[in-house]
Amino acid sequence: MLGNEAFARGAWEAGVRVVSSYPGTPSTEVTENAAKYDEIHVEWAPNEKVGVEVAMGASLGGVRSLSCMKHVGLNVASDSFYTAAYTGVNGGMVVLVADDNGCHSSQNEQDSRFHGRSAGVPVLEPADSQECKDFIKLAYDISEKYDTLVLIRSNTRVSHSRGIVELGERTEREIIPYEKNFRKYVAMPAMARKLHVAQEERLARIAEDSCEWDINDVQMGGDTSIGIIASGICYEYAKDALPDVSFLKLGIVNPLPKKLILDFASQVDKLYVIEEGQPFIEEQIRAWGVPVKGGKDMFTIQGEYSARMIREAFGEDVPEEGIDTSDAPGRPPLLCAGCPHKGLFYVLSKLKTTVMGDIGCYTLAALPPTEAMDSTLCMGASIGMAHGFEKATGSKENTVAVLGDSTFIHSGITGLINMSYNGSKGTVIILDNRITGMTGHQQNPASGKNAKGEPAPAIDLKTLCEACGVKHVVEIDPFEVQDLEKIVKEETARDELSVIITKRPCAMIVKQPDIPNVITDRCKNCRMCMKIGCPAIEIRDGRPFIVSGRCVGCGLCARVCPFDAIESTAKAGEGK
Repeated sequence: MLGNEAFARGAWEAGVRVVSSYPGTPSTEVTENAAKYDEIHVEWAPNEKVGVEVAMGASLGGVRSLSCMKHVGLNVASDSFYTAAYTGVNGGMVVLVADDNGCHSSQNEQDSRFHGRSAGVPVLEPADSQECKDFIKLAYDISEKYDTLVLIRSNTRVSHSRGIVELGERTEREIIPYEKNFRKYVAMPAMARKLHVAQEERLARIAEDSCEWDINDVQMGGDTSIGIIASGICYEYAKDALPDVSFLKLGIVNPLPKKLILDFASQVDKLYVIEEGQPFIEEQIRAWGVPVKGGKDMFTIQGEYSARMIREAFGEDVPEEGIDTSDAPGRPPLLCAGCPHKGLFYVLSKLKTTVMGDIGCYTLAALPPTEAMDSTLCMGASIGMAHGFEKATGSKENTVAVLGDSTFIHSGITGLINMSYNGSKGTVIILDNRITGMTGHQQNPASGKNAKGEPAPAIDLKTLCEACGVKHVVEIDPFEVQDLEKIVKEETARDELSVIITKRPCAMIVKQPDIPNVITDRCKNCRMCMKIGCPAIEIRDGRPFIVSGRCVGCGLCARVCPFDAIESTAKAGEGK
């Protein structure tokens, strides 16, 4: 099973009844796989904060619940997460977060273990697919035994690696009756102070009890001169690199099982901590006065580790690996052939528009050939930044905020309300491609289907924008580039707040006619077609050429060609 698939299986076996998440790589497949189980209510929430609140409500209702997200999503959810850590639970509740060491699909390498420590909740970290399934089941037992929500920390490699998993049966659990208890669940100051004391007490109990938990594994090897403390995927790397040394494999990384760690340290000559990201474990052990021979003085805080890196750090002979790919041709990341966003960014690039961008497939428009993106911070930030840019410069001329339909619902609505309320004259462009594209085509509240693929009410984005106080809302097909260019000019020049909604489905969900385009002898080699950044168009023998096997026949290149030199192969055949 994929690690994320195993997480979903473990939740099902644990008797989970409610899952509410927001898609975010590398966590997305947990919720997608949970949706395959009829016994679980699974939903895509508008954002991670709502997901945690839904899970918390289900917990109060007496059932086991789960909310999944990527690391930056935990920032969005933190308001609910931190206070739920005070109140505790009724039914077991787990928040599953997947970090992205190496920034494979993220804007930072945030270490979610610090959220767990700051919030005061236990954090479990599995190392393989079997542990993904087992640890999430254990997390629910811990949650209910200690009256706490539990954070499970995964990462790209654990979530997206496959391993053999021994399956079990589902255990149906009785719904725990809800009993009104405002002193526990109403976190107003007088109660919160007492809840904080209770939280610290249960953390102390978990720290003591976890010294006996099987998920923490002491492995005294033939070589006790070196002792390594590691968890998660770093344990796998270190074990592969140095199989004969002694290990303490931690399954819980917050609170740390102090007595167990001290006992292990006393049995080895030199203690090392190997962990990706920040020195989370290392600094705590050093703070106890335990000498750590190596940690971040040997390893970087950036990116991913590997067995090879660890062997080199310990001076081991490293065999030659793999095939030399230094001469392999590079392929720049591009929007897909037929992508509806290409028309918009072609226009914005042509108009030299200042574009406050956002998180989504369209972030790739920052790269050549369009280079039509000036900033990307986090989900929804495009709107707030465009507003702030306008207020700072005193002008909104030729400046826009750009974000997708799912991102707008996630965290753009409040930004648009802020623009309306605070007198902005800016322009927001919502790219409505009818799906959450970047994370693999998940449904959202504007797509008309729910997480299980069933029909659901679809939010009308135009009406929603008007309800936010926007008087000027225009809808346009982004492939109608001439009309789109005219609209962008008009709306950015307008002395009032406006919204442009580009409406065209993602090319991956609505296939174009399977009739590729061809460049005819009318081509003047002006290379305007190259400016849309289509992976189906390349230069051959000094001239643009359409690779038929890549072309989806969307016709955008024909629309931007000033010499009417591009047409479908069907039409070209008729001409002959």
